[in-house]
Amino acid sequence: MTSETVAQDRAPEGVRAQAEPSAWARRLRGFGHVEPPRTDTRERLVPPFPEPGTRIWQMLGLGPRLAHLAAKWSGWLGPIMVAVLAGGLRFWRLGSPRDVVFDETYYAKDAWSMIKYGYEGTWPDGKVSNPEILAHPQVIPLSKVGSYVVHPPTGKWIIGFGEWIFGLNPFGWRFMMAVLGTLAVLMLCRIGRRLFRSTALGCIAGTLMAVDGLEFVMSRIALLDLVIMFFALAAFGCLLVDRDWARGRLAAALPVGEDGFAGPDDATASRQGMGWRPWRIAAAVLLGLAASSKWNGMYFLAFFMILTVLWDVGSRRVAGSRSPYLAVLRKDLGWSVLTMLPVAVVTYLITWTGWFMSSDAYDRHWADGRGGFWSFIPAPLRSLWHYEHDVYKFNVGLHTYHPYESNPWSWLVLGRPVSYYFESPKYGQDGCTASEGCAREILALGTPLLWWSACFALVYLLYRWIARRDWRAGAILCAAGAGLLPWFHYQDRTIFYFYAVAFVPYLCLAVTMMIGAFLGPRGATESRRMWGAVGAGTLVLLIIWNFIYFFPIYTGMTIPYHSWQARMWLDSWI
Repeated sequence: MTSETVAQDRAPEGVRAQAEPSAWARRLRGFGHVEPPRTDTRERLVPPFPEPGTRIWQMLGLGPRLAHLAAKWSGWLGPIMVAVLAGGLRFWRLGSPRDVVFDETYYAKDAWSMIKYGYEGTWPDGKVSNPEILAHPQVIPLSKVGSYVVHPPTGKWIIGFGEWIFGLNPFGWRFMMAVLGTLAVLMLCRIGRRLFRSTALGCIAGTLMAVDGLEFVMSRIALLDLVIMFFALAAFGCLLVDRDWARGRLAAALPVGEDGFAGPDDATASRQGMGWRPWRIAAAVLLGLAASSKWNGMYFLAFFMILTVLWDVGSRRVAGSRSPYLAVLRKDLGWSVLTMLPVAVVTYLITWTGWFMSSDAYDRHWADGRGGFWSFIPAPLRSLWHYEHDVYKFNVGLHTYHPYESNPWSWLVLGRPVSYYFESPKYGQDGCTASEGCAREILALGTPLLWWSACFALVYLLYRWIARRDWRAGAILCAAGAGLLPWFHYQDRTIFYFYAVAFVPYLCLAVTMMIGAFLGPRGATESRRMWGAVGAGTLVLLIIWNFIYFFPIYTGMTIPYHSWQARMWLDSWI
């Protein structure tokens, strides 16, 4: 008996089944067929990050020691460099225009009230107070009487933090949006790196978002939708880490044969517990913060809970479970629901602390002294429920016409962007040097070549997910769907294109995954890789050029009227 046969006899049943070639495989060997190399199940569960090379750094002039150090830290150096670029763009002339832009008239004021009182006070109706806020000396006509508002408090707390540092002025109320927009780029680089196991692809994803017009504009305006995007993206990153962490526990528990390989094992895959999962709890906190900025953040919680359960099923299947759904039902599902949902709900309630502690907030004492079946619930919670029920009825019943409303069917193709700010300076005004007159506009418009490329990328990801069972494609589609699909249920409601900023990161990941396909697999020929790199590089450069071309109408720069008109590629953009 050979040593190989002994090793197979001692190996677990799942490993032995892999080691023994079938009769058909032995027959194919006679015709020169070579079987693919055996893979370790541990590496299938948690694919390792490839070792970074030093050639690029040496080409930049670094010595061997510095090149090795730079390669070691390239997983952070590259993303930080991309984030610095994004931050420079977002903070450039952040206080311009010195005006209250679009719905800043609501959120900037409510944020100031949150900092002062812990809840939303009352301002004069409409935009009456805007000139007083921008005047020198400044007048702030804020009353302590609680005001009815239709969005939860977290996003306004974040805007208010910038106002607390820099005051109630355009730079102050936009500061934290620029911070979150920049950090989101850094996170996307790292998320892309973990998702694709490639620092280069991660940096491409971050670069694409750094030059997306919609994310850029929303990073420079004090609205709430970017806050949802930030917390949902952070939660997505935490769940990716949790996925690797949980699969790592399964991998470590698998039995290893004498040949050093770990094969699938039904007993381990079906019975191994995951224990404490701190990254999943962190994701639940972040999703609670997303929902407490605007309610559409709740859809990310629902979609991501389903996603994590499917990930657990896939993990146990790869580890060797013959009944992965049953194993997840027994070992994972209960803990998943008991961690994510309650933690998110508690986080949501905690964000209302200022409202709970106040005496003058709107509807704060609605339930005081009221009896009835639900009287066993504390009055503050019943008051909040009543308030939130009224808000829900307002939100689903909002049908007021707005010239910039749009249908979600048109979002991906940029059918109707939103103009936040528009002026027509005459010759000699606001830097206008054109005799025909000029235009200044801030248009919430995604970089067209990026978004139109994303339409093709999403179709490619559907193919990868359905036909190739690529979990990465499914994850990206799930996250994008959480930001887009729920709005189809409210097509009669007044909705706007800028809500789409919530799923911009996943469009960038989709395009990046398509670019990865351009580059080809690691084993592709040099010619294939070269032409793939040319195609991928051309697409990225065209997207960057497209962003630069539209930069004046993203930032409200004064440009000749004919230059502005040339950038109105579709009539619906006007």
